[in-house]
Amino acid sequence: MRRISTGSPFEAQIGYSRAVVADGWVFVAGTTGYDYASMTMPDSIEDQCRNTLATIDKALQEAGSGLDHVVRVNYIVPDKADWPKCWPITSQAFAKAMPAATMICAALQNPEMKIEIEVTARVPA
Repeated sequence: MRRISTGSPFEAQIGYSRAVVADGWVFVAGTTGYDYASMTMPDSIEDQCRNTLATIDKALQEAGSGLDHVVRVNYIVPDKADWPKCWPITSQAFAKAMPAATMICAALQNPEMKIEIEVTARVPA
């Protein structure tokens, strides 16, 4: 088993890894839209979605995988009315993978968070 970190302070504070690689699978933790270089959160759900997918892709690349190998994705949004704004972004990100997907409407850890995404991917052989 291999653990991947983004260096986010949340990983150490809460006690989790951004991703865990095990037996050919990559499990990416719920990821929000922070820009981890500056620890800032954009205002729009679209920018948060882009940041989230970039963080996830970086973790997947480090694991030897990528967005094209995602088999399962869960989206969590506090305001379901915001979700359609993300469709063009997510459909582009997962155009090749076409993973099984679920959208859940639920409160997130901090009020500025507008989307959280978690994925499961395969490491290609």
